[in-house]
Amino acid sequence: MSADAPITQDVMTLPRKLPAGPVNLVGMTRPAMRDALIALGTPEKQAKMRVGQIWQWIYQWGVRDFDAMTNLSKAFRAELAEAFVIEIPEVVSKQVSTDGTRKWLVRIAGGHEVEVVYIPEEGRGTLCISSQVGCTLTCSFCHTGTQKLVRNLTAGEIIGQVMMARDDLDEWPEHGKRTEDARLLSNIVLMGMGEPLYNFENVRDAMKIAMDPEGIQLSRRRITLSTSGVVPEIARTAEEIGCQLAVSFHATTDEVRNKLVPINKRWNIAALLDVLRTYPKVSNSERITFEYVMLDGVNDSDEDAYRLIELIRGIPAKINLIPFNEWPGAPYKRSSNNRIRAFSEIVYKAGYASPVRKPRGEDIMAACGQLKSATERARKSRREIAAETGLN
Repeated sequence: MSADAPITQDVMTLPRKLPAGPVNLVGMTRPAMRDALIALGTPEKQAKMRVGQIWQWIYQWGVRDFDAMTNLSKAFRAELAEAFVIEIPEVVSKQVSTDGTRKWLVRIAGGHEVEVVYIPEEGRGTLCISSQVGCTLTCSFCHTGTQKLVRNLTAGEIIGQVMMARDDLDEWPEHGKRTEDARLLSNIVLMGMGEPLYNFENVRDAMKIAMDPEGIQLSRRRITLSTSGVVPEIARTAEEIGCQLAVSFHATTDEVRNKLVPINKRWNIAALLDVLRTYPKVSNSERITFEYVMLDGVNDSDEDAYRLIELIRGIPAKINLIPFNEWPGAPYKRSSNNRIRAFSEIVYKAGYASPVRKPRGEDIMAACGQLKSATERARKSRREIAAETGLN
């Protein structure tokens, strides 16, 4: 398949059978909501204003009941309640780590489940959200990647994870009042289940809602999209979303990256780096984050560190070193602390920030690479996974 071929996947964005009844407003773009209101009978001259009013109730105040939208007439509220719903993913379970990390298992249409993680830090809080049910990339070090891909999430199911977390954190401001307090949920990372760029349109629409100044109001600089390297869609991300970009890099040769991140067989390191060199300028981003999981004896040598420096030379970047988060049946081991420090020191001396990510939520399987829906925890032995990846 040529590198210019369209990006497609054999998955449905929506369940094959949609439930009959009212349409969910959550996830609609402003133009789509305007069209839906006009179809309901709202005069075209009023539709834009009505969208603005409903938008604020849903995304600024977190209101789910049309009757509570007091600046709309009772008759119009009744029409809305008959034609539409305001629904977000259902929380199935919640776990809280000893370090304060929260992990929710949430159910979406069709009975499928995905996981969402909130990581509290001093002065900020990061929400890790999912973009697909399962994952198609089969990265060999990632527990999430051992779950088969079921389907893409809709824009409503993606932004609904943010709304669900704000519910649980009790962070919707009181109607009519603006809070100056620091946000508990201040950042979003698309680093949960799935490859965001294999579900581009829905991810884009959801993040546009998150950034809308009359809604959740998150700056694009507080949203980070993590990709394994879907090269053609990286340029679209710069132009149509403009958020921060993180790349699951993890290796310094095509031979090793082909095994760790199989998408490398389609778009190799050279092709990936070519598109990354233009991203900061197009998106007005400060720098790209290179994510690098530290695997004992696989990608953690001094030679790897020096190769990494040469590969990214000229790209505004920081390197996030991620101690491997082990999971049952994993075919790898975490690099030693001494090895990680030595690797970090080489990168740092070359002029790149090289923080070592502190594992969070390991006791509830919420750390990076550990997400996997509780209903899909089929175990594989180390030997089976090693055989699949060719790493023995």
